[in-house]
Amino acid sequence: MAALGLLAAATPVRAQSAVTEGQKLAFDRGKGNCLTCHVIKGGDLPGTIGPELKDLKAKYPDRNELTAIIFDETKRNPQTMMPPFGRNRILTEQEISAIVDFLQTL
Repeated sequence: MAALGLLAAATPVRAQSAVTEGQKLAFDRGKGNCLTCHVIKGGDLPGTIGPELKDLKAKYPDRNELTAIIFDETKRNPQTMMPPFGRNRILTEQEISAIVDFLQTL
């Protein structure tokens, strides 16, 4: 029975749902707020403080690295201006995972 639950979690519909949720969070000015600093295809009024977010699956083939950057980029780059979204509990682990799902489609 547990195997059915794992199988259901990997369905394309569920994956698309996570991507859609991740995009909403990334574009939400009150939550992920990625557009404040980054250009993202499809986003309105982007900032230019951070790099343009594109080709991220090629740049970060290991999704754990991208997850760690969003969770707390200060561990990798102490001089970063990027907020530690996970460490400061701005985003939950599930929300960060959804954002990574979205970013990997860019």
